[in-house]
Amino acid sequence: MSIRLRPDVSLAETADGTVLLDQAKGRYWQLNATGARILRRLLDGHSPEEIAQAIAAGCGITVDHALRDVTTVTEQLDRAGLAVSR
Repeated sequence: MSIRLRPDVSLAETADGTVLLDQAKGRYWQLNATGARILRRLLDGHSPEEIAQAIAAGCGITVDHALRDVTTVTEQLDRAGLAVSR
């Protein structure tokens, strides 16, 4: 699964994660460090399973738990209309 941000969505890294600005709607979305890591890897074309394995290894959680986190971020980006599948 590969995604891209909509053209009218800006991304800015912060000390705590990432902020997305939906310029069309004038709304901000904040991702914590884990959410930002998931987003970056999705934008780079990594599969949810690859991302979950990397997060699980780095955070000491199960791959299943990490995959739920990846799925949650992906669903939230989709529901908010911030990203589209490529």
